Amino acid sequence: MGTNMNRRHFLSVTAATAVGTLAGYATGQQPRRISPNGKVAHACVGVGGMGYHDLTNYKSHARTEIVAICDVDKNHLNRAAELVPDARRYTDWREMLAKEGDRIDSVSVAVPDHMHALIALSAMQAGKHVYCQKPLCHDVAECRALLEAARRTGVVTQLGTQHASGAGDRIGVHWLREGVIGAVKRVILCSNRPGAIDDYRLLGPRPAKGESAPEHLAWDLWLGTAPEREYAPKIYHPAKWRAWQDFGTGWSGDIGCHIFDAVWKGMDLGATAPLTVKAEVQASWKGDRARRADVWPQSDHITWTFPGCKASDGKPYTMEWFDGLIFPPEDVQAMAREAGFNEYPAESAMVIGTEGAMLLPHTSGPVLLPKGKFGGHPKPKMPPRNHYHHFLDAVLGVGMCESHFQQTGPMAETILLGTVAIRVPDTELAWDARQLRITNSEAADRLLRRTYRKGWEAPVSI
Repeated sequence: MGTNMNRRHFLSVTAATAVGTLAGYATGQQPRRISPNGKVAHACVGVGGMGYHDLTNYKSHARTEIVAICDVDKNHLNRAAELVPDARRYTDWREMLAKEGDRIDSVSVAVPDHMHALIALSAMQAGKHVYCQKPLCHDVAECRALLEAARRTGVVTQLGTQHASGAGDRIGVHWLREGVIGAVKRVILCSNRPGAIDDYRLLGPRPAKGESAPEHLAWDLWLGTAPEREYAPKIYHPAKWRAWQDFGTGWSGDIGCHIFDAVWKGMDLGATAPLTVKAEVQASWKGDRARRADVWPQSDHITWTFPGCKASDGKPYTMEWFDGLIFPPEDVQAMAREAGFNEYPAESAMVIGTEGAMLLPHTSGPVLLPKGKFGGHPKPKMPPRNHYHHFLDAVLGVGMCESHFQQTGPMAETILLGTVAIRVPDTELAWDARQLRITNSEAADRLLRRTYRKGWEAPVSI
């Protein structure tokens, strides 16, 4: 296991990374060249929960070796070490990057959202290819920073939208690009997963007093860029952090990238940005000052308006997101019932066009509506694809990633713009994507970026 390094050295390394980033990557390192018969030397930051799932997929790639693993929780680290016993172990990702140097080619980031940007930017600056879990970042400005970093460094990148590589999503993309439902008029996205409120969407606010963190958890490293607070059991680590504004991005941030992805790609939106965004939220959260300052609401509805594009025949259209106990409108649910669905798919995308509609349930295949009209429409056969292997193949120089940052960055930025609207509910926010600012609300504009804890500053001053 890596030994502790001097904290002052760590901070100097982080500061140097920030300077390199803000200077346009003038000091950035180039990726290491891998020989034709060589293997990718991969390092995992975060190996608990989804990180462990990711690790198993990297390990299964024939030309990849897991050479280093890092986690702030020793229990997670020890479990992962049983799977990859030869991998070097670290508790601090900064130590890992500093010590591993040219011994690693790629880094995966599977930690709470508030730490994505700093780890990913530092790895990219060091010339490492990066696979980052969704929703890419915690803040809108961080998304833009990672997008620019991907352009400037030229490293291979992939967002952790693993279902995008599945046959269902890819068929949905194919049909949308084919234009089978005509010009897109409206998009309805939702995540009304049963039980999610009780399991993940904590009521809040935080307890008045915390307690000492367990010995196996390096709490200060877990906090990282976030404001300092006391540890409390069962509400932050593991998994519950998504409910808290300092750490997570709410339900739309967590699941939104999965539900948006096929629609964004199928409509060829690329770097398209919305014109406005507005959110409505549950009344109990909106009326509780303490909760509004600390946790995300348990239910919300977000509406983005977009300029016309080829897929909409040049006409403006809307995208709407529904989650928790705010459900898609009845007329949309009725379309699914007419197609034979007993219940509206709890997590799904409905794309409504001038000639019909496409319903894409999450993790399943798309359905064209009405069925009577599209019953005989050919469904393409999609060869199997592993999202993780697709990333590693690209690192080896084979093909392009399914969800590289330059493609998914604008989508993630749009989704996180919705989380800004949640915190300023009932206000239609005007978005200037070019200037990265909300033009009609200073309160909302301040939420595009955050102040990092001293010593943990991230290079995102754009």
